[in-house]
Amino acid sequence: MLFNSIDFLIFLPIVFAIYWLLKDRVKFQNAFVVIASYFFYGWWDWRFLILIAFTSACSYASGLLIERVRLKDNENEEQNCKRWTRLITTSNIIINLLILGVFKYYNFFIESFVALFPSLNADRLLLNIILPVGISFYTFQALSYSIDVYRRKIEPTHDIVAFFAYVSFFPQLVAGPIERATNLLPQFGQKREFDYATAVDGCRQMLWGFFKKMVVADRCAVFVDNVWNDYASQSGSTLLMAAICFTFQIYGDFSGYSDIAIGTAKLFGIKLKRNFNVPYFSRDIAEFWRRWHISLTTWFRDYLYIPLGGSRVCKAKVVRNTFIIFLVSGLWHGANWTFVVWGAYHALLFLPLILLGKNRRYTNTVAEGQLLPSFIEFLQMLMTFVFAVFGWIIFRSENISQSFDFISNIFQQDLITVPQTPGITLLFIIIMLVTEWLTRTKEHGLSIEGIKQLWIRIPIYYIFVFCIIFYSSESEAFIYFQF
Repeated sequence: MLFNSIDFLIFLPIVFAIYWLLKDRVKFQNAFVVIASYFFYGWWDWRFLILIAFTSACSYASGLLIERVRLKDNENEEQNCKRWTRLITTSNIIINLLILGVFKYYNFFIESFVALFPSLNADRLLLNIILPVGISFYTFQALSYSIDVYRRKIEPTHDIVAFFAYVSFFPQLVAGPIERATNLLPQFGQKREFDYATAVDGCRQMLWGFFKKMVVADRCAVFVDNVWNDYASQSGSTLLMAAICFTFQIYGDFSGYSDIAIGTAKLFGIKLKRNFNVPYFSRDIAEFWRRWHISLTTWFRDYLYIPLGGSRVCKAKVVRNTFIIFLVSGLWHGANWTFVVWGAYHALLFLPLILLGKNRRYTNTVAEGQLLPSFIEFLQMLMTFVFAVFGWIIFRSENISQSFDFISNIFQQDLITVPQTPGITLLFIIIMLVTEWLTRTKEHGLSIEGIKQLWIRIPIYYIFVFCIIFYSSESEAFIYFQF
């Protein structure tokens, strides 16, 4: 079920009303969350429910098995206990990654293998399988619980309903944020009280998310698709404009989903982690990755990069670890070599910063306490944005050859010409950027705590609602549903 659909517009108020009618019965409330979430997810294809239920059951069982082994532990069997808990955790990881691998990557690796050995019959080896929506998101969320139980960061839960609610919570089920059990699971174990102020802020955040998705991203998509489908005949300036528009399309699309998800969760008394923090105002690529898709970036940092030694090893291993995390992150995004190259591209941009120890030099918000950035900060943001734009060209392309062809076509003699433009969409991009600049230290674009006057706030809401109703493009699925 799409957020930007009539179905969801009907679904949400019904679920909201029933949920709060059950507010004095936490277990019933959690059970209803599971039912509503499975209905939401099964709206695409009921067969997807089998996979998410199996993933949830495996991770839930792994926690109980680890607890059982530890209860039997004594000083003489400590080493044996470690072996068993490691075996249980590893088995759960392998099972879930195998499921993810078959459904998301099997055909990709078979096609790549056949490309090396053309004599093989690819048709006989390929499987006719559907990629379940959001499988990468809920798989990683379930795995984080199992790993954290193994690391003793969280105690195993015995409440299977609360655990299934944690894995399947519908606002963030199919495109994140990827939640940790340490944050989300305890919230399903306690009574939730309806808070009017939080709910209103959730509605504001949802409104901001819908604006970014339906007005900015979907309108950009029309222009980007038209140019990309005929890029060979376009001028260099038009190709560059399309690349810039895709940069805002993917941001408006994905961060818009996150805002809608986080805002929706607030309606149910649930607090989700922030997933985007104005990444296009970053001053270097390291800051960009601390602000873009935060839940995935920190997942790979905590469960892959740091266990490999992180940056506290020799320089050669730092290089290795950096490439591993970016290549895996690229492959996580999809079964295509373009995503791997996109990951390698960002690894190359990131490496000089981490080797020189400058990867965390910008931890504060740019121009904090000031209206405008300094000239140096502006140049830094512009350079980082340019790096991101060319990375998104690789990401958007159907294959590596197309990405390099697209980039080379940009640098034609007609680069310094007036490009085709998406018209009023540029105005909406500017509105989005100005709004986020003015609220860059706030939680979201419509966080207007500083504006107390109701006569100012209400017109702002109506303006955004008006734009969504009259200027939104044809409704499209969120880009990250395919990941």
